[in-house]
Amino acid sequence: MNYLSVEDLTQHWGEIKLFDNLTFGISEGQKVGLIARNGEGKTTLLNILGKVKPAETGSVVYRKGISLGYLSQDPVLNNDNTVIEEIFASENPQVIAIKAYENALANEDHEALGDLIEQLDKLGAWDFEARIKQILSQLKITRFEQKISQLSGGQKKRVAMANILINEPDFLILDEPTNHLDLEMIEWLEEYLKRSKATLIMVTHDRYFLDRVCNEILEMADRTLYPYKGNYAYFLEKREERIATTAQQVEKAKNLLKKEQDWMNRQPQARGTKAKYRIDAFHDLKKKANSGTTEKSINLNIKSARLGKKIIECFDINKSFDDLAILKDFSYKFAQGEKLGIIGKNGTGKSTFLNTITGALPPDSGTIETGETVVVGYYHQNGMKIDESKKVIDVIAEISENITLGSGDSMGPAQFLRYFLFGNEMHHVQVDKLSGGEKKRLYLMTVLMKNPNFLILDEPTNDLDIFTLNLLEEYLQAFKGCVIIVSHDRYFMDKIVDHLFVFEGQGEIKDFPGNYSIYHDFKVNEEKEKRKQERAVKEPAKPKTEVKEKPRKLSFKEKKEMEEIEANLEALSAEKEEIENGLNSGTLDNETLTEKSKRLNEIMAELDEKEMRWLELSEIGS
Repeated sequence: MNYLSVEDLTQHWGEIKLFDNLTFGISEGQKVGLIARNGEGKTTLLNILGKVKPAETGSVVYRKGISLGYLSQDPVLNNDNTVIEEIFASENPQVIAIKAYENALANEDHEALGDLIEQLDKLGAWDFEARIKQILSQLKITRFEQKISQLSGGQKKRVAMANILINEPDFLILDEPTNHLDLEMIEWLEEYLKRSKATLIMVTHDRYFLDRVCNEILEMADRTLYPYKGNYAYFLEKREERIATTAQQVEKAKNLLKKEQDWMNRQPQARGTKAKYRIDAFHDLKKKANSGTTEKSINLNIKSARLGKKIIECFDINKSFDDLAILKDFSYKFAQGEKLGIIGKNGTGKSTFLNTITGALPPDSGTIETGETVVVGYYHQNGMKIDESKKVIDVIAEISENITLGSGDSMGPAQFLRYFLFGNEMHHVQVDKLSGGEKKRLYLMTVLMKNPNFLILDEPTNDLDIFTLNLLEEYLQAFKGCVIIVSHDRYFMDKIVDHLFVFEGQGEIKDFPGNYSIYHDFKVNEEKEKRKQERAVKEPAKPKTEVKEKPRKLSFKEKKEMEEIEANLEALSAEKEEIENGLNSGTLDNETLTEKSKRLNEIMAELDEKEMRWLELSEIGS
């Protein structure tokens, strides 16, 4: 069943054509990832699909009766509302009743509670209320009476996301949903969207999130869309094939064009009797020869200053704010070539730590010694602190008129901008006219052009496109100096870091040898072992004089049930694997893809249910 039909969509940005005559559709149950370079028009397309802005030409039609939820990069909320008012802004009768119930609870209005409990019973809204509580808990939204105007940008985005998920729309449009979420939130949202029956199109830089949620990818390039029916790895493979095939076709057309150009250059009388179709074919061929991909790549070959043996050394550092300890007797010596990742919940002191070791904040006690050759390049999460009315080229020129590359060559501001894929037409554009990703790319330029040998990157992946991230990863892997990364992008962390500082709160920092995925597996196993030990402790010790009860054994009926569950689990797991292989093969048509995606959601829910029952029975039989 087709949920969305887009036909002949065209959009300009000034003199630049973002996309041209886009035509595509999205069917029920599809989960689509939209990928493109910064500035290609991803957010513009989502704004059009989300009915935030009209298209210049073309049509966007949703199936009648479809409910729509759009999470933009910077949601616009009512600043006069409280958090609870914004979260429960809805026409859904269940949501309205639950909002009234939550308000009555908060105000201890016992008279209203009686009527509302009865109303919730009639609406069958208690399961719905439980789901809402789970969403709010996972997104760490607790201060319901706080005004929206008092929230940070990240908090506003989480409130907007809570509102969308609570209303359970049929069609979800998400623009960078993982920005401003911590790792626990991202992993929860990933699982939530995997199991959700909602149809989805989203832009994300998080490649694990993309891989685990989406079953199709749309790439926006050369002002058009290229579909890939499969996961991120399949997309990379097929994209390379597409680019190579296009290059071959263009090269062939160029060679043929030379011959046809000779014929066209002859005097008109010499070809006057020639067939008109050959002249028309020449113009088609010329168009084909000039239609090669506009794709360019950045080679991040930026020179870094020489780094001596002594880098940054910390001795017994203590730092706290009132009763909140951030660093407690912290000692550490950074080594050349070290690549460190930092993770931890918000408020555990990650930013304070970075500001302390770089000298922006003094420690309460202890000493920090910095080597004479250390040049710090600090990419802050909040981006550049510049006048956004300035032109792009002026931002670079004010830092340096001469930038040195790793090869030893140097270039001026205009050349350096082209090197980072800012074409000539972008040089005199005001910074506030750039997309979020283009601003981040410009900011990255200002950090790297100072030739740092100690790089600190605080959430560098937010708003950067996937292709720029791949190049940044290659650059960091080859970087000879020190790198510290604070990021919620698990894929990025896994590719770069060799160990982690885990901020556990109250000044406790653990040095974990390995990347994020290794740490995640370690924590999962640790939690399982902890629960096992807790169960063992909870079992009451029986007095020695007590007659030992015989453990209850499975009844014949329960044995049969367990055997059936085991057979079902095996069959469901095999079917799940078969469907996942099919979804990643890229060979399924839209109708089959939709059917398989819906069946996969059903299987996962059924597996959960049967596994829980099997565990119950196995506890009895053990």
